[in-house]
Amino acid sequence: MMIILRNANVYAPEPLGLQTLVVGGGKVLWMGLDSAAPTAGDWVGEEVDLGGATLVPGLVDGHSHPTGGGGEAGPETRVPAPMLSTYTRAGVTTIVGMLGTDGETRDMAAVCAAVRGLRAEGLSAYCLTGGYHIPGRTITGSLRGDITHIDEIIGVGELALSDFRSSQPTLDELLRIASEAQIGGMLTGKAGIVHLHMGDGPRGLELVRAALDQSELPARVFHPTHVNRQRALFDEAMALTARGCTIDVTAFPVDDDEDAWSAEAALSKYFAAGLPKGQITVSSDCGGCLPVFDGNGVMTHMDIGGPNELLMTIAKLVAAGHELCDVLMPFTSNPARLLRLANKGRVAVAADADLVVLDDQLRATGVMAGGAWHVRDGALVQRGTFEA
Repeated sequence: MMIILRNANVYAPEPLGLQTLVVGGGKVLWMGLDSAAPTAGDWVGEEVDLGGATLVPGLVDGHSHPTGGGGEAGPETRVPAPMLSTYTRAGVTTIVGMLGTDGETRDMAAVCAAVRGLRAEGLSAYCLTGGYHIPGRTITGSLRGDITHIDEIIGVGELALSDFRSSQPTLDELLRIASEAQIGGMLTGKAGIVHLHMGDGPRGLELVRAALDQSELPARVFHPTHVNRQRALFDEAMALTARGCTIDVTAFPVDDDEDAWSAEAALSKYFAAGLPKGQITVSSDCGGCLPVFDGNGVMTHMDIGGPNELLMTIAKLVAAGHELCDVLMPFTSNPARLLRLANKGRVAVAADADLVVLDDQLRATGVMAGGAWHVRDGALVQRGTFEA
């Protein structure tokens, strides 16, 4: 049965005004003016009048830890795996999972299993192979093999640079990993990126610049994340977009006295600089540990990443005067394009019916993933297997 959504103020992410959509088979089958909409018949299971509410693409969260992250201060600090509604309540309908610091008690088989579980529960989920360290954790024995032979795996990451927790990779090692990712992507039509965890070390993005200077690898392969964790690092990252890289901002809370930019501050700076709107993405680090270390590398306290920060960031930017269509791109169409997920991140005929209904304060009151409601009128209607 199909669903008709009437009187939706669509941002696709470009503004389309009031539209009526017909959803079926997990896709947007038709979209246009209500006066031209197909007549409801026996094939319609539900009609919903959205009354002019804002309708946007489901958010694409390109950095998540579906098995949980953490463990950096002992096994008791391993973060539990996020459940389905952690994502859907926040308007996230597509995630990319990966290993974090702990590639010993967690492995790629566990990440793939978690991704498949989320898929079975209705989310669109993918993953990256390798992890923080060298050699990367794999299933087939090679990074290229994982991308080539395992459907869910679309790239490599999160490989740690400029961080005391990393394997301190050399330029040659980074180039070899990036070439494996690129070739795997070429063989399969997948993203083939290397998602780079950036620490707060003094070398910053030095290795990435060297990789671009000394190899033939395309800049799109390198996707540094957490680039707003230090203000100087963000300046480096913005400069890197001129060479063709897409950079990733993490939506985490930032105190006023921190040498960091919040996601909304980073995006505001990016927009004000007039840089390419398509070369910045925002992710949540959902399920990841957000640790604070002292000068000896001992964790003093930690928080946990969550996707709620994504819509909150969008709301703050719109409240500050930015256009919703511009603000949505780093959360929807930009990551979908980088990750080569052609049917994600946009509202269009033949695209996946991953849709979010927003109230006047840009909070998710309705979330549809693959054409099925997960949140209706602000209430959760679809739960994960182990959610009460």
